[in-house]
Amino acid sequence: MKKFKDKVAVITGAGSGIGRALALQLAKEGASLALNDFNKERLEETVNLCERNGTKVFSKVFDVSKKEDFYAFADEVVDHFKKVDIVINNAGVALGKYSVLESTIEDFEWVMGINYWGVLYGTKAFLPHLLKEKEAALINISSLFGITGVAYQGAYCSSKFAVRGLTESLKSELDGTNVSVHVVHPGGIKTNIAKDSKNHQGDDQTFDIQQFEKMFRHTPEKAAEIILSAVKKKQSRILIGEEAYLGDFVARITPTYYTKLVNMMVSRFS
Repeated sequence: MKKFKDKVAVITGAGSGIGRALALQLAKEGASLALNDFNKERLEETVNLCERNGTKVFSKVFDVSKKEDFYAFADEVVDHFKKVDIVINNAGVALGKYSVLESTIEDFEWVMGINYWGVLYGTKAFLPHLLKEKEAALINISSLFGITGVAYQGAYCSSKFAVRGLTESLKSELDGTNVSVHVVHPGGIKTNIAKDSKNHQGDDQTFDIQQFEKMFRHTPEKAAEIILSAVKKKQSRILIGEEAYLGDFVARITPTYYTKLVNMMVSRFS
């Protein structure tokens, strides 16, 4: 996909962070937008920012873990724009710093519901429409923690590894079709995921990713720039930040011991 002008792009979790940055960048490049977020106020802010330049925007507030709501959104988007060219499954959440033993089944269900099932629903709901276009792109946001397992982030890592597996499988299935498939592994990006993380054991439970991000200074705008540039080049695997490249490298060269190395690094910031 060499350009985004006149394309229709769907973005979940567009109320802040990478989602908002992607929406603004695509708007600048002439795309029409279908945006989602669970937070009404944040979503409205993004919509207003995009519409300032005359961008056509359709938006809806809903929880991506609700299958019926997601499929209804897909129907409404297609009815509104008559087509879909780009789908970016970006919405995501995280827990606080909990071991697998401390985490409840409900914790896992909450994280998986949004981070994995939300991605699957977005993929399944929109893929038939993407396949109808001359060229189309599906972008699923995983994480550095979808490459490397980290202690006390079992639910988050599980969900992001699942996104990676789903997307890489789909990439193989759609090879040779009009749909390019991309999995994104951001490192430490300044987003609201740490601030919005779910904690249930008191204020002393700090968010591991929040501590981990102290090493990083990547902005959502830079992440959006990297993602969209890679989509234009049909680069299927998108790493963002030195730490993502390092994590990927360590996992590849030391598949038996990389978790020890990663956790030693993380422990310095926890």
